[in-house]
Amino acid sequence: MSLLTAGIHMHRGHPVFRWLINAVVLALLLSAAGAHAQSAYRQRDANGQWVFTDRPEAANGTTRASIPLAHEPGAMQVTVARIDHDDVARLVANSNCLCVATISITIEQSELEGMPAGAKYLVRLEPGEHDKVVREGRHGGHSALRFSWKVALGSPDAIHQPPRPYRAPFAVGSTYTVTQAYPVRITHVTPDTEYAIDFALPDGTPVYAAREGVAINVQHDSFRGGAMAAMLDQANIVEILHDDGTIAVYAHLQWDSIRVRIGQHVSLGEYIANSGNTGFTTGPHLHFAVWRNVAGEDVSIPVQFAALGGAGVTAATSTPLTAY
Repeated sequence: MSLLTAGIHMHRGHPVFRWLINAVVLALLLSAAGAHAQSAYRQRDANGQWVFTDRPEAANGTTRASIPLAHEPGAMQVTVARIDHDDVARLVANSNCLCVATISITIEQSELEGMPAGAKYLVRLEPGEHDKVVREGRHGGHSALRFSWKVALGSPDAIHQPPRPYRAPFAVGSTYTVTQAYPVRITHVTPDTEYAIDFALPDGTPVYAAREGVAINVQHDSFRGGAMAAMLDQANIVEILHDDGTIAVYAHLQWDSIRVRIGQHVSLGEYIANSGNTGFTTGPHLHFAVWRNVAGEDVSIPVQFAALGGAGVTAATSTPLTAY
């Protein structure tokens, strides 16, 4: 059995995807903090949704199912590869993500019987699911196959149900200006950024979790920023899975400032990183969004932040927001 050339790798960065062509193994590798191997644990709640944590026992004393993380501590990997055996070629998907991953695959060029050019496949991988055969095709000898793919994280069945308005992601009592929020769409022109909020946080400002959940993805090794195409996937990020299946993303974080690791339970208001100026950006700020997986696409959704007294308020461009 051998790995043969696959096609196009879509690297999941922020806010735009970066394309790499003719990869042998198509991989999503996002570096993370942490220096030791670790495990995460999962359990379905009363609504059937997966709940992920770094704690092996639930409050009722039951033991949660263990999920070993990657050998590279904190590295999240999602792959799609062609594997040939005898005269059968298979598209095989793998994931070590702590949440559901939905992969959208498009066949760009094919000489394989059973995988015609133009065909599209949508495959759902449960947390940690390995070697899932997406499609099989037959060939005589080596036959060309070129395909592209992208991944969306989080359950497609997720329903956004926050228990309270989100906490503004900076220190309680502090006030910062919103530099971009819906309906303004200067740079927020894709589904995953439409309802994102940009805050004018100076470089090095502490960032706090706007809602509790489990860290499922971090990238912390970039130290550059700029309005150049090369910066599109260079933003340092933290992604946190909520108990309703939605995911919060905190982006443009300061180099090597991330304080959480993949699999860690993150409490509301926990100090998770510092704001920065990394990735596709013209100045220091925090990009915050909540995503829901919609048919294999990361789609941002509207959120409200807690105001004085606990009421919800919608962030607006060029207006101040205070954390309560």
